[in-house]
Amino acid sequence: MSRQALEGVKVLEIAFIGVTPMTCKLLADQGAEVVRIESKTRLDYLRTSGPYVDGIVSIEHSPTTPSLHSNKYGITLNLKHPKGIEIAKKLAAWADVVANGFTTGTLEKMGLGYDDLKKDNPDLIMFSCNTFGRTSPLSSFPSTGIQITGLTGLSQITGWPDRGPSAIGYYTDFCVPHFNFASVLAALDYRRRTGKGQHLDLSHIETSIYCLAPAIMDYAVNGREFRRQGNRSPSAAPHGAYQCKGEDRWCAIAVSTDEEWASFCKVIGNPEWTEDPKFSTLLNRKRNEYELDRHVEEWTMSRTAHEVMKLMVAAGISAGVVQNGEEVFKDPQLAHYGFQQMMFYPGMHKEYPTQLPFGRLTKTPVKARRPSPMLGEHTDYICTQILGIPDEEFVQLMADGVFD
Repeated sequence: MSRQALEGVKVLEIAFIGVTPMTCKLLADQGAEVVRIESKTRLDYLRTSGPYVDGIVSIEHSPTTPSLHSNKYGITLNLKHPKGIEIAKKLAAWADVVANGFTTGTLEKMGLGYDDLKKDNPDLIMFSCNTFGRTSPLSSFPSTGIQITGLTGLSQITGWPDRGPSAIGYYTDFCVPHFNFASVLAALDYRRRTGKGQHLDLSHIETSIYCLAPAIMDYAVNGREFRRQGNRSPSAAPHGAYQCKGEDRWCAIAVSTDEEWASFCKVIGNPEWTEDPKFSTLLNRKRNEYELDRHVEEWTMSRTAHEVMKLMVAAGISAGVVQNGEEVFKDPQLAHYGFQQMMFYPGMHKEYPTQLPFGRLTKTPVKARRPSPMLGEHTDYICTQILGIPDEEFVQLMADGVFD
């Protein structure tokens, strides 16, 4: 097997919950050696979040942890203990990259800020990622993804026109890590060419607003505010998720051009209503969209979602089954690309799926090398093997509560 792209790169992860750990998983999946710091006294929120696997309420049965931290090493450190800070500094001196996922000022108060760490590691790369970045008036603003989706405007444009905004949860958490990943790669390349490290300041808000580029541009150019429109599209009709045969079964269909409309009509048998002038052009179909949707659904409800999708796709019309969790898990297309890999997770005493990056490099493969660490699983290895702490000193540190 070829070497992985980031093999030899060492990363220290000091973070909580989602975005920064997801960034570090992308690095780990490409071969980086990632050490994740956790605490026994302040558990990561995701370790205590259900629904728990097999109904067992434990920090090792959260469904997120095994898939979010595979390929990483895990250590527990009490960062309120002076010797815990010392060990964290040693790990930062060992690392090429330090990932800071806390609000501005948190690590600085511990003596773990960039200016402190680069004294022992001058070419260190550190990336700090929080809601507004490090230098804005709201730089210390604490938040999770649900607040950020509101602040970016994503919630305001999501939902039905006759209802309030939709709280779409942690949507931004799945946008930001890919920007972080690219930024870290650029910093590593810069250091390779110049020998210089740097501190990357990354904002959840600014990054996520890239997902709103069309709405931002529409307002900038036309002064037009994007509105909630459910499943509708200004450039397609029919456009939506249509109920199909069976319980809670749906198929998404989008018809954009007159040629696609002609093909759509042919697929559904050219019923009489398709000849009505009110549906003859895209503009007319948009004006009469509620009636159009009723006609479309009368046809889809007599067929299975997969049947609808196959008929539409064969005619060159965009369509896709609205899959449930089981269907996504067993999706043959995802299986073909190895999107998920089963690994034995000791915390659950069973195999559990972990996701791999959706990007595939031809010469440097991604692979799952080790399962997500149980809480503090590699503390001994990291201290004695990576940092070279003598066994006697390690035992004393343990007795002193440094690894709590």
